[in-house]
Amino acid sequence: MSGILYGIGVGPGDPELLTVKAFRRLKEAHVIAYPKKQRGSKSYAQQIIEAYFSPAEKEMLGLVFPMTKNMDVLTEKWNETAEAIWEQLQAGKDVAFVTEGDPLLYSTFIHLMNIMKERYPNVAIEIIPGVSSVNAAAARLQLPLADGDEHVAIIPARDDYEAMKKALSDHDCVVFLKVAKVMDMMIRLLREQNLLQKAAVVTKVTSKEEVIWNIEQLEGAELEYLTLLVVRK
Repeated sequence: MSGILYGIGVGPGDPELLTVKAFRRLKEAHVIAYPKKQRGSKSYAQQIIEAYFSPAEKEMLGLVFPMTKNMDVLTEKWNETAEAIWEQLQAGKDVAFVTEGDPLLYSTFIHLMNIMKERYPNVAIEIIPGVSSVNAAAARLQLPLADGDEHVAIIPARDDYEAMKKALSDHDCVVFLKVAKVMDMMIRLLREQNLLQKAAVVTKVTSKEEVIWNIEQLEGAELEYLTLLVVRK
């Protein structure tokens, strides 16, 4: 009998934000799979669960997800990843794939789940939701995301001034993810919309490396990938 593939959200950074159910599933699983960087540095999700689990007590399966747009390379690597997980499942082992935040919100697990369902239609999958960086940022900033009839949006920030402007115009609160590469443009936009004082920027929220920035000092700054911007009008 094949094992179960668990997609487990391990939260935004603070290991104590791991849910009780996520902890139990990780403890019970035969294998913990995690995204692995090609150059050997630890992935963010791996760092979070290291507070509770180590290779000495649990079988760990590091899976490389290359940062490239080359479809041939991506297809090859994703197929290798699916095969590696299926090999464990076929052996009757339960595999817990960990991802920072929530497994179904801009997560690597989404694509993995789709490939597994396509290639192995009978695979058993269970999702364990996690605390997202969006909710964590709201908590750390003590900033309500939405109240009453207000609208909130989660937008991957990109180099499109008009699209980002429209997102701000259409919603009462917007959380811009992956904002580091377009921070200068976003500051210019916020300044022109008189919203600079309504914005907050956080890097690696709730982790030991968390930084809550003064946005007016960020022009020209190089920020970590895991940086988000919250604008509440």
